[in-house]
Amino acid sequence: MSSPEVRSPGLGPLRRRARTPEPSKAGVSAADALRWLERRGSRRNREGMARYGIPSEGAFGVTFGELRAYAKGIPKGPGLARALWSTGRYEARLLAALVDDPRKVTPSQMDRWAAEFDSWAVCDTVCFHLFDRTPHAWSRVHAWAGVSPTFKKRAAFAVLWGLTVHDREASDDRFLETFPLIERGALDEREMVKKGVDMALRAVGKRSPGLRRAAIELAAKLEASPEGSRAWIGRSVLRELRGKPATRSRRRAPSR
Repeated sequence: MSSPEVRSPGLGPLRRRARTPEPSKAGVSAADALRWLERRGSRRNREGMARYGIPSEGAFGVTFGELRAYAKGIPKGPGLARALWSTGRYEARLLAALVDDPRKVTPSQMDRWAAEFDSWAVCDTVCFHLFDRTPHAWSRVHAWAGVSPTFKKRAAFAVLWGLTVHDREASDDRFLETFPLIERGALDEREMVKKGVDMALRAVGKRSPGLRRAAIELAAKLEASPEGSRAWIGRSVLRELRGKPATRSRRRAPSR
């Protein structure tokens, strides 16, 4: 059968170019992915990472948008994801979060990966695109909120933020149960933890009108605290939530 013709005014019939189907990604291996990352990486992107506090040692310099596009069509599963994670390379670990199957992620895997987080970018990407979709997400919020390592503790609040977007069935009460964790976490002066607590409370407050009122009440309490980190978080949350109507969030969780 011949290709359909499209008529262009004044130019006669034009043949429509058939689309070339994308090659199957069913058999992509970790070695294949690393070769792709090597080809796509750029020094300019690696240099730009430093401006955002992301370690560039071992990075290829591939943007997250490119990673997401590459991940499309790759069958999800633990085999490739764990092989990519084990390389220790920055973009390979982000890709691991995109190709793993959240239904097959175990609490022990989550604990191991969280213990190896070395930047906010790896922490938040894994939490927003994988951990918050697992059956164990809520348990990890409670397990990690009181730990010492910076990025593992931040992960508790990054997962909580992700749950406000991706757990459609969770009740308001389930989020309210995390408020003592947020209040204690707000004592941590470390920048990466403090910002994690802040983003979590702001996101919870946008989940529903009832949670907005509760988040504003907690934020007002934090703002009045003599503790610098608590006061900072309280002011930040109040600026975000006061005067803004809250509805169930349908926004996609940010990747940074």
